[in-house]
Amino acid sequence: MTKIKLAFLFLVVATGIQAQSIRFEGVIQDTLGKPLEMANVMAINQETKGMDGYGITNDKGRFQLSLKANSKYTIKVSYIGFQAYETTIETTTEDVQQRISLKEGGFALDGVEVVQEMPVSIKGDTIIYNADSFKTGTEQKLEDILKRLPGVEVNADGEIEVEGKRVTQMLVDGKKFFEGDTKLGSKNIPSDAVDKVQVLRNFTEVSQLRGLENNNDDVAINIKLKKGKNKFWFGDISAGAGPDERYVVNPKLFYYSPKTSINILSNFNNIGDVPFSLRDYFRLTGGSRNTIARSGTNFNVSSNDLGISTQRNDRAEEIDNKFGAINVTQQISKTWNISGFGVLSSNKTTTNTQSRNGIFQPNSTEILTQESRSDLSNVRNNLAIFKFGSKFKPNAAFQFDYDVSMRKSSQSEDNAVFSNSITFNPDGNLEQTNTVFSFKEQDPIAVNQSLNMFWTQNDKNTWALEMQHLYQDEDPFYNPDLANDPFPVIGFDGDQSSFNINQNRFVKTNKLDAKIDYYYSLNLKSIFNITLGNTNSYQSYNSSIFQLLDNGTQFSIDNDLYKNQVQYSFNDAYIGAHYKFITGKFTFNPGLTFHRYNTYNDQLNSRVRDDFSRLLPDLFAQYQIKKSESLTYNFRMANIFSDINSFTQGFTINNFNALGRGNRYLENALQQTHSLRYFKYNLFNFTSIFGNLNYSKTTDPVVNRVFFNQIYQISERANLDVENESVNGNIGYQRSFMKFYKASVGLNMNWSRFNTRRINSADPENPDADLIQTTESFGQSYRGSLGTQFKKWPNVEVGYAVTLNDYQGETFKTQQPFVKVDYFFLDGFSFVANYDYYNYSNTSGTVDNKYDFLNASLNYRKKDAKMEYRIGATNLLNTGSLNDDSFNQTGFRTSQYFVQPRYIIFSLKYNL
Repeated sequence: MTKIKLAFLFLVVATGIQAQSIRFEGVIQDTLGKPLEMANVMAINQETKGMDGYGITNDKGRFQLSLKANSKYTIKVSYIGFQAYETTIETTTEDVQQRISLKEGGFALDGVEVVQEMPVSIKGDTIIYNADSFKTGTEQKLEDILKRLPGVEVNADGEIEVEGKRVTQMLVDGKKFFEGDTKLGSKNIPSDAVDKVQVLRNFTEVSQLRGLENNNDDVAINIKLKKGKNKFWFGDISAGAGPDERYVVNPKLFYYSPKTSINILSNFNNIGDVPFSLRDYFRLTGGSRNTIARSGTNFNVSSNDLGISTQRNDRAEEIDNKFGAINVTQQISKTWNISGFGVLSSNKTTTNTQSRNGIFQPNSTEILTQESRSDLSNVRNNLAIFKFGSKFKPNAAFQFDYDVSMRKSSQSEDNAVFSNSITFNPDGNLEQTNTVFSFKEQDPIAVNQSLNMFWTQNDKNTWALEMQHLYQDEDPFYNPDLANDPFPVIGFDGDQSSFNINQNRFVKTNKLDAKIDYYYSLNLKSIFNITLGNTNSYQSYNSSIFQLLDNGTQFSIDNDLYKNQVQYSFNDAYIGAHYKFITGKFTFNPGLTFHRYNTYNDQLNSRVRDDFSRLLPDLFAQYQIKKSESLTYNFRMANIFSDINSFTQGFTINNFNALGRGNRYLENALQQTHSLRYFKYNLFNFTSIFGNLNYSKTTDPVVNRVFFNQIYQISERANLDVENESVNGNIGYQRSFMKFYKASVGLNMNWSRFNTRRINSADPENPDADLIQTTESFGQSYRGSLGTQFKKWPNVEVGYAVTLNDYQGETFKTQQPFVKVDYFFLDGFSFVANYDYYNYSNTSGTVDNKYDFLNASLNYRKKDAKMEYRIGATNLLNTGSLNDDSFNQTGFRTSQYFVQPRYIIFSLKYNL
């Protein structure tokens, strides 16, 4: 904790050094005395010729700058459509106030010049940041700049958030960067190539639909490149090595011109740098607007992924990554653009986890079974994504888009589990050990296509056609080899040296979504929308289990209870009507959608049908308090449907200790959600405030009906005549003050009450004898930080985070103080360090772990030099493991997860 105290002391001293300043404030108005909101105000120091202060007026025309005492300044004021204004002031030790009037007409600044000078400016729905105004010299990648921008956050996964909203698209000079993927952009685009960062609020890719749809929460970022970077190749090539055969090779090349863009990324390393994770693989789908999901039906095709292990962020016992990607966009003509990308990734990961697992007594927080488990895994992930897209727009009234993408992977895992459990019974405790060696592999493929057409017939009539098709083929194979029979009910041959079990699954999906929207604009503030659509899905599922005997022959389980041959069809035909109208500062968009559902599943030589109709309401409402302040409410009633995995009547082995099946008689659940969102972005005092609150209630939910025999569980899917509820929300506050300082505070919370069915062991075949188990969980996380934004001094951020997870009367707490330091000095050296301390404990005193991580790097590069030298150290304190916890309706898990040891890398980077 001494490091934290020293960093805090530095902040106090730095505050005293920079405290000699005065406040220059006033009002900008027109000649009639009307205040001008979002006018630009700059203060240029006449001695240094640098900009010491800038500001943007609020809705009352007020501005406020922090300037040096006893200095001379040129004050520049500009507002689009008005004559630029310039005056001179000389500060003393007293605050200065002025009222400034701007004249209309004459030579007016066109906005482009303002953007080049002002660190932050606003033009309509676009916030424009001048990147150089926020650089300190230690930046390497785009994300290093983004983290310094007021109102912008970059999370641990590299995803960008603005005003609490997740950025959905990233553009570079107006062209999509890998289909708008924010993580690939933030972690690869060189910081020295960035000129401007434009935040595009109320973003839509289809100009004809602007104002017709509710896209108020859609945010994109456009990166404007510096001059000279938009006609030539640029980028960098870096390579490094260290003890214990550690290495990293990371070439990145970029080419941008008015008609062509090419991005080439690659990364080969064994130091824990994960350029492309399994989560990124599933997120980067490539090219679908996905507005069909807003119809009121939730039908998602789940993944049969076997739960193959993945590393946590960039930490595991061993990680070896190979990654390569290329993205190309080309303007064929003024009306036709094509684009495409390819991503190849190969990943080898070794994980080592020691855990303590507990299974609750039914309707109790008392432990029924407690297990100690050691889990060692070697995982191989080979991933590939390819995408092609075409956009044809012959005029402003018509647009035609087509996209096709393919995802292909080859994954395998060797796993060794050593389990020791004890079950507490009144007649005597039962202890059991088991050793499991398992192998998993899968080679799934998915092809997505989307076709979109948009036509503005005239000022009042607009049409939109959207179609999406998904083909998915999955073939997961699971082979656990156990010392003890996990499921005697199946009837495996016990006269063998071990229980070598094999399970094949083959799941195919064809899903087609199509809808037509018609928009009729009654006037500028009133729009009527009719939607006609259909979702159709057809799936097949085949599974079988066999035992490999000692003599090499197969013993097949020829029992309908443990094999599947199922076909499942889902069809949703719907028609909806919405009416959007604006009155004053309020926008309302209520709607009703009528659905006709037809579903059936074929298995066991019979068909089970479920045909019904339902009317589902929804509502969007927004109060636009000011230009940069709003309150938004969304209500949605939706039918929740399961895919084929929940309808399979035969059992499948989900894990060495988990046997599960679906239920062909399942019915859908009904869910209502309410969400409230507030945000305020005030450039007058550089304050960003946002908050979200969401409530969800699910009626007749689909749950697991579970029976436990020690650590082994048998489950099936079932409807439950109850209501499950959840509430989650977050609040964020960020502010820059006294020009050199920034502070942020964040709160996240989630509460849930869920019900599940526990099978009564006295009568497992009688559902009426089941116990309904209700569990509540409450999680909270708080985070606060205070940092500096100096140009010549070292910058320090000091913060504290705490996470509380309350589950069934037990509270797990993680306290996390942290310090970040970066310093550019001696015209070429940059030093960056991050320190995080964790204190992990619970209220019962059974868990009390402390660990910390320290990473640091020192770089040297002369101004405009091509070569850069770097020494980087990861896990300097040689921490061996980290801890976490997880919960579900039937138990909990606390684990110790081993990570890579300390290593040091020496590297060179050549900048093109």
